[in-house]
Amino acid sequence: METQSDHSVFLSGLIERISYRDEEGGYTVAKVKLKGRRDLVTVVGHMTAPAPGETIAMKGEWKNHVRYGEQFQIKSCTTSVPANVYGIEKYLGSGLIRGIGGGLAKRIVKVFGARTLDVLENEMESVLSVEGIGRKRLEMIKTAWNEQKEVRNVMVFLHSHGVGSGYAAKIFKCYGKGSIEAVRQNPYRLATDIHGIGFITADRIAGKMGFPKDSQHRARAGIQYVLHQLSDEGHVYCPQGELLDRSQALLGINREILKPAVRSLAIDGEIVIEEINEGQAGSRNHESAVYLSKYHICESGIAGRIRALIAAAKSMRKIDPDKALAWVEQRLSIRLAENQRQAVGTAVRSKVMIITGGPGTGKTTIIHAILKIFQQTGVRILLAAPTGRAAKRMTEATGFEAKTIHRLLMYSFQKGGFQKNEKDNLDCDLLILDEASMIDTLLMYHLLKAVPLSCTMIMVGDVNQLPSVGPGNVFGDIMASGAVPVVELTEVFRQAQASLIIVNAHKINNGKLPLTPGKGYPFDDFYFIEQEDPERVLKIVLDLVAERIPKGFNLDPLTDIQVLSPMHRGIVGAGNLNESLQKVLNPGEEGVAWGSRHFRVNDKVMQLRNSYEKEVYNGDIGKVIKVNPESKEMVVLFDGRQVPYDFGELDEIMPAYAVSVHKSQGSEYPAVVIPVLTQHYMLLQRNLLYTAVTRGKRLVVIVGSIKALALAVRNAKTRKRYTRLCQRLVGA
Repeated sequence: METQSDHSVFLSGLIERISYRDEEGGYTVAKVKLKGRRDLVTVVGHMTAPAPGETIAMKGEWKNHVRYGEQFQIKSCTTSVPANVYGIEKYLGSGLIRGIGGGLAKRIVKVFGARTLDVLENEMESVLSVEGIGRKRLEMIKTAWNEQKEVRNVMVFLHSHGVGSGYAAKIFKCYGKGSIEAVRQNPYRLATDIHGIGFITADRIAGKMGFPKDSQHRARAGIQYVLHQLSDEGHVYCPQGELLDRSQALLGINREILKPAVRSLAIDGEIVIEEINEGQAGSRNHESAVYLSKYHICESGIAGRIRALIAAAKSMRKIDPDKALAWVEQRLSIRLAENQRQAVGTAVRSKVMIITGGPGTGKTTIIHAILKIFQQTGVRILLAAPTGRAAKRMTEATGFEAKTIHRLLMYSFQKGGFQKNEKDNLDCDLLILDEASMIDTLLMYHLLKAVPLSCTMIMVGDVNQLPSVGPGNVFGDIMASGAVPVVELTEVFRQAQASLIIVNAHKINNGKLPLTPGKGYPFDDFYFIEQEDPERVLKIVLDLVAERIPKGFNLDPLTDIQVLSPMHRGIVGAGNLNESLQKVLNPGEEGVAWGSRHFRVNDKVMQLRNSYEKEVYNGDIGKVIKVNPESKEMVVLFDGRQVPYDFGELDEIMPAYAVSVHKSQGSEYPAVVIPVLTQHYMLLQRNLLYTAVTRGKRLVVIVGSIKALALAVRNAKTRKRYTRLCQRLVGA
């Protein structure tokens, strides 16, 4: 049906299929059957939860798209349940109702005809008469039918307040049938309860619902938002004065409204306020530190547990360092360097210690030697690392099984936490942690709770790398405290000097520009391509990944080459690089969108947060193997394990053709490509460039300007993180 009024056209028809759907914003491309038209019509615009088989009434106008031809652009629309048998079958078979696929939908409609939807609503038990439906399947259909009605109500409510339909399922999953009432009472709950809905979105909803700007709900939520933002930047606490300044700038309200909000959050146990010693760097006189409660518990707990470990007796018999060194050198047919001997000697004498050093300084050799010595005494040994890739490398290098810390602590989503803890300790006498600089405050706290006090703990890492992605600077703070022995390895061994990657990593760390082949180093594992124009840098990066490196080094562009960018935004930021690399390496139209991200089968993707339910963790890289618009599910392969994602969960992952340097920590890649331009100046730091370069195993290519490279090499200032672990360890 087609009518016209002024410049707008009114159409109604049957939705045949959904070609594209942005689950976050609701933008949809659909194929619609109009009465009197032979071919399906393409309609585009924002729709609330459209489903094939529904009737759609639209107001809009015809446009001619340069690439896709004639389209109807929707200004407003409403959908209604299908009225005929064909529409009902399409509707049920669209994947809207879990448990009903295309074949089952056909059989249900064959039995009940035009009454089908009324039967599902009022006579659900009758569906048992359909072939292939037993009691278990019926219960699944019943639950899904009721949920989709509730979710649709939530979607309509949220759309009226400017929220995309992609969040409705998450909100319903969290609050159930009380979703609308929960949002009406306090929309700021969304910012803390629902992943992906931040304070800004919650504040917009609240504004549309008439919440006053100076409400205590808003003040409390804004303060918590600022603290969460700071934790995302690596801080464990915030000085109270700065917290009030930031909150005032965010909310635009008087400090006299913020102060009681801070007090009420402290009374409710949401935050902890602690006095900072006068004169401490970065603090004002008589300043207070404001912590989100969990970080205060964790930081205090780490300090207490390390002190307890140091004070407790060893579970194993004493080892003579001199005899042990002589034995292990003979056993491994090696001659340890002086600081390596010092590290091994300290390991057999100490309860807790740190070994730090850059690439090629022999950290792996020392771990191997320590393991051989302790193994000879018959003690129980555990090895762990923060990431799966780091644990795998540790296993390959030592011959001992290494696990991720999460697996070591036996995290169980069903049982609600780590099963290894202060009540059920790890079964070990020696624990060696590799890539320890990556371990953040939360994870270190949970790990230390599970370490028996009789255990010896050795932390191995590179203090010159970037600190952990999560809040804190645990490795660096423990080193700086002087509370435990530290052995720093500085000698680069001869075999490592054959790699220009390793030579240049140490040059960068010492504030010198890297060398390139031909300047006395004939090796072909490190290159710098000078180019200042961002558009040209982008083209060079695309050419390197898609053509030059695969052909020249026989490497797979998807699995072997990783682009690392200092920042997310900009022409050569991770966001635009991902979009551009996806077009080159995995082109196509089909898939699913979430906001600005588009996912297709065979895409390389990265998990953005710890998902204990899925057993996938921040920084894990996988491959999309299935996108099913009907069931609204995408399946990603992580290390041989298939992990399903509802479309509403797609904000948990991102394309990973290019990732930030921070996200690459703990990983090694056969080849890395690093764009470095002056537009990145805010993030150009020595430890960032050093971390990026040390991710490459066989090849490192830097593309950019010599000025930007020099800027990064010279900038040894690291952004100070607000932590008090060092002070706690020294008793300040």
